[in-house]
Amino acid sequence: MNIIVCIKQVPETGNIKIDPETHTLIRSGVPSIVNPMDLYAIEEALRWKEKLDASITVMTMGPPQAQEALKEAISMGIDRGILLSDKKFAGADTYATSYTLSLAIRKLAPYGLIFCGKQAIDGDTAQVGPGIAEHLNIPHIAYVRKIEEIDQDKGIVKAQRLMEDGYESLEVQIPALLTVVKEINEPRLPSLKGKMRARKAEIPIWEATDLEKEGEDAFGLSASPTQVKTIFAPPSKAKGEIFTGEASIIAQSLLERIRAQKII
Repeated sequence: MNIIVCIKQVPETGNIKIDPETHTLIRSGVPSIVNPMDLYAIEEALRWKEKLDASITVMTMGPPQAQEALKEAISMGIDRGILLSDKKFAGADTYATSYTLSLAIRKLAPYGLIFCGKQAIDGDTAQVGPGIAEHLNIPHIAYVRKIEEIDQDKGIVKAQRLMEDGYESLEVQIPALLTVVKEINEPRLPSLKGKMRARKAEIPIWEATDLEKEGEDAFGLSASPTQVKTIFAPPSKAKGEIFTGEASIIAQSLLERIRAQKII
């Protein structure tokens, strides 16, 4: 079975910057990490690799520096990586991103399973994984906390989807896409051997011309139905006031303030 893992390189939360003209994240030259939720997707793919006698391809879309995220995945045990990188991909929303990834995945057919993290910490939409499945017209299960069974002969995967008040067990046909939550496993650390292999790994870069698209404006900002019109920082909250003294005096002072503001 061929397994595909889609990951994302995200800026470290303390280093996020916004382009004032495009209102999109500035990623080039910014310290970045593998999206934490995607590490669980990588780990789950690796756990099923030997059971299914599978090969795993990790894929991401981003600037050239995103190769580092792919190499980190390879150091954990992934077989190979593919980077989708082109200026035409820039500014893509979740719809355009999932469409671009789906085109690349089609080139890797046949495939059995696609793993994604639940969501990325820079966008928190949880839309790209399900969007890929919709573009590929395959079933998907989101928020997977446990995979109960993968039967290649029957062509099914059974998984538990995390709910607010428990979980539900679902069965879908393969090929399928699963987005996973952190309850599913504990990601491994890269081994020394894995790091050495990742350092030597060659990452092919696929551009827009390598994908069979529909229409001229199929990628990036021009293909994104959602547009960010403006970005602003929320107003800072007024500092509170600390009352000191006898409890009865504090209570009376607080009551007078509340009445003055017509709260009561």
